[in-house]
Amino acid sequence: MNNETMIIIGAGAAGLCAAIVSARAGQRVTLLEQNSKIGKKILVSGNGKCNIGNKYINLSHFHSQNPSFIEEVLEGYDFTVIQKFFTSIGLELMEGKEGKMFPMSLQASSVVELLEYEAQRVGVDIVCDCVVSSIDKDTDTFTIETTQGTKTCNKLLLASGSPAAPQLGGSNSGYTFATKMGHSLIPRHPSLVQLCSEETWVKGASGVKVAGLAKLYTNGEYITEKKGDLLFTNYGISGLAILDLSREVSIALASHAYCELSLDLMPKQSKEKLTNLLLNRIQKESTKPITLWLQGVINKKLISIILEQSKCKVKTEKELNRKEINKLVHSIKNLKLSINDTKGFQGAEVATGGIDTTEVNPKTMESKLVHNLFFAGEILDVDGDRGGFNFHFAWVCGLRARKEK
Repeated sequence: MNNETMIIIGAGAAGLCAAIVSARAGQRVTLLEQNSKIGKKILVSGNGKCNIGNKYINLSHFHSQNPSFIEEVLEGYDFTVIQKFFTSIGLELMEGKEGKMFPMSLQASSVVELLEYEAQRVGVDIVCDCVVSSIDKDTDTFTIETTQGTKTCNKLLLASGSPAAPQLGGSNSGYTFATKMGHSLIPRHPSLVQLCSEETWVKGASGVKVAGLAKLYTNGEYITEKKGDLLFTNYGISGLAILDLSREVSIALASHAYCELSLDLMPKQSKEKLTNLLLNRIQKESTKPITLWLQGVINKKLISIILEQSKCKVKTEKELNRKEINKLVHSIKNLKLSINDTKGFQGAEVATGGIDTTEVNPKTMESKLVHNLFFAGEILDVDGDRGGFNFHFAWVCGLRARKEK
């Protein structure tokens, strides 16, 4: 048995994984968690089904100011390695859409309960309701002051996450401790988050959900585009496509750029196909109001804004012609929505930025500045796309964080 003691702060994905593999290797491990229960973020992920990872790991799904760090961390750790770890604790996995992996039970609680059982089985001491107030290091010993008394260790792993989802325990605490020990921070911004707009029309469209395409422009320049659900809300817009481009919006807004979305409400219909569809629907003698006529193809809550943005002035079906149809088609495929804010860390699933990874060894997760100080998971300047990539990075950090040089 190793005489050294290891304390891990944060019983999320990275912390739990690191605790298990460290204890299996003979390390004496204490896991400190500020919440009353472990794995709170795991429990709510994937709408309670837990999108535990992704079968198709590609560097393009991860973001950092130091991309080479991600490459080195993930080298040799594809999804088969993660699957082997979960098999070892008794959890079977299944594949969903786009390579997303889930527990076969489709219950996030299964993941947490099996992780907790295995941690306790291998001797990890889990201490919940334990808030850390300070960390000091003297030669080879870390002294940690907590609401559960003073604790000491030879090795310390900070896996305390980011400020995203404070209602689940997200905080800046880990950054505070790391910077006091000399580490640098990359600015944090909300990511995988809903977007806000000051435009009044979104309130009238609240609740409307379409399979669309969102293009982001900042200061008039095209940045990126994402396909998927668009969900209009009373504060702005959400949906999978919006979450997927929210990272770029957050960063742009932080630099005071003007952000505007161009929304294609019918991406499966080409401009020509939609134009012909609408032209063929026109009945020359019909006095049907244009608002009612458009209900045949689009949600009625969106019609008034489409008419306004298209500057289509006709009142009845018989007044329509190709010129007016072209205006309508343009608006349906390029609906403009200005964005002035996000729903912040409260609404975010993850955060950009974190501990500067140039100060961390990618093979061991050990600090290059402080001997026997380790980092894992979202506390680092690495964030992933939606689809299990953030969890994948967390599990890999957990597997690496105990390894000796």
